[in-house]
Amino acid sequence: MKALIDKIKQIWSIEELRNRIILTLSLILIYRIGSFIVLPGVDYEVMLTKQTDGILGFINLFSGGAFSRASLMALGIMPYISASIIMQLAGIAVPAIQKMQSEGESGRKKINQFTRILTIGICALQAPGYLTQFVPREAIMGGGTDAIPVIWWITSVILLIAGCVFAMWLGEKITDKGIGNGISILIMIGIIAGLPGAFVSEIASKMGGGGFVMLLLEIVFLVVVTIISILLVQGTRRIPIQSTKRVVGARGNSNMVEGGARSYIPLKVNAAGVMPIIFAQALMFIPALVSPNSAEFTNINGFWYNFLFALMIIIFTYFYTAITVNPKKIAEDLNRSGSFIPGVKPGEKTADFIDTLLSRITLPGSIMLALIAILPVFAYKAGIVQEFALFYGGTSLLILVGVMLDTLQQIESHLLSRHYDGLMKTGKVKGRSSGGTAFQSAGNNTSSI
Repeated sequence: MKALIDKIKQIWSIEELRNRIILTLSLILIYRIGSFIVLPGVDYEVMLTKQTDGILGFINLFSGGAFSRASLMALGIMPYISASIIMQLAGIAVPAIQKMQSEGESGRKKINQFTRILTIGICALQAPGYLTQFVPREAIMGGGTDAIPVIWWITSVILLIAGCVFAMWLGEKITDKGIGNGISILIMIGIIAGLPGAFVSEIASKMGGGGFVMLLLEIVFLVVVTIISILLVQGTRRIPIQSTKRVVGARGNSNMVEGGARSYIPLKVNAAGVMPIIFAQALMFIPALVSPNSAEFTNINGFWYNFLFALMIIIFTYFYTAITVNPKKIAEDLNRSGSFIPGVKPGEKTADFIDTLLSRITLPGSIMLALIAILPVFAYKAGIVQEFALFYGGTSLLILVGVMLDTLQQIESHLLSRHYDGLMKTGKVKGRSSGGTAFQSAGNNTSSI
């Protein structure tokens, strides 16, 4: 406990880090307050009686309960995630976007601007659907049997769009001025907001008849799954590299040999991190928003929903790995620095070697990611209440683990840069963005997501 208190004091003693943490917490508080501000003209008490099961429960979980309350933040941050998916897919097929991606920081800013505009367009499509499908007529004050005023529809759609854009702005400010990845943190906060209530529901369901023992076993199992998730996020495959020796020194002076040191390139087993889960989940929301009665793809405990969900996670893992890790760029950087992989020719052979190895380790990583993602279904079938089962692996746990590790990694970087010890006595915290290398391309877009 003393070590923990000392570490907190060290973190608080760094002015820049302290200001970033305070700003992050302040913006999170604003986001949470916004999720409780109900749309004008909507009866909050009636909204509380509406059930949000299945895929609707997932949407509500991601928005921190704002979806079920018909609040200004009801659409959450998911339209921005959907827009980011579209832009990254377009980066493969559209030459103009490919050119922006190769322009460095200026290109990234242009892509972010297009993403923001696309987010507004997605919100404009989703907002009327949300008001029609998920806000009961009896919850609209003055609705009843009378026609709902057109002005209410217009103002509600504008407010929902404004709420999503404001949440997007908060996330970007956290990324730029705070600590951690802002968009991911807002999603994580929405998930954490539902954890206490879910745990209380599970306790209530297990009261009496030996239920306490089952509850303890469930907690132990949850800890085990969490550890496995951490191992998946932090697992790496190290490729040894050798630096060539060179002779340096001026004429008349004794020459000195530099280089020759052995190092390695850490390739992550799950280089895509938690993004395939977020991407796949965002697309799984579409059937519910388009047609809530499509039972096969809105039942989160059904076979076809989970089969499609797992398949999309595997596909997105390969896709996101391909756009974040560039074997050719790594090979060029190795060659430029005078380094090489023992037994592999520099240049094209090195790029092929890294690409093949990356494909091999991504397969088990993507399958493991998919299995963890659908694990809550098995927890639910085992008798755990739906709300609490969502935290047994699945999107919830993987996002919590990935985002927490990323945030802790940034805090540790601040500590180490000020010559403090890291957060761990041995080793270091590795988030989903860690495990990279100087030879790895830095041109990915994860900071905007």
